[in-house]
Amino acid sequence: MNRVRGDTTQAVNDFMARLEHPLKPEIEAVRGIILRADPRITESIKWNAPSFALTEHFATFKLRPVETVQIVLHTGAKARPTGKGRDIDDPTRLLHWAAKDRCVATFSDMQDIVAKAVAFGAIVKQWVEQV
Repeated sequence: MNRVRGDTTQAVNDFMARLEHPLKPEIEAVRGIILRADPRITESIKWNAPSFALTEHFATFKLRPVETVQIVLHTGAKARPTGKGRDIDDPTRLLHWAAKDRCVATFSDMQDIVAKAVAFGAIVKQWVEQV
């Protein structure tokens, strides 16, 4: 089990300062939604992207391709042997499920993020409750 060692927001701030990405403001907006979802959430750089955790990583940005902002909600680096699925209420159909314990939320631009911010924040809260 890969336990997170504290909040490394400064490392994420430094990473974001260096990041060259056409949707950098959008990435920051999604980052803010995730961090506001639960005060226990910490962030660090994992897999060469901002990643979010409680005791283990549960969400990581997918920075390529650069045409959209994608955030992967997961249960860590590897699928769990039990393969427990997540019970997430997603009435806006924001999530694309890659497996029963891993899904991706995709945003096209800032307008899309603003329109889906409340729904995505609720999804993150639900995911954190089940991590």
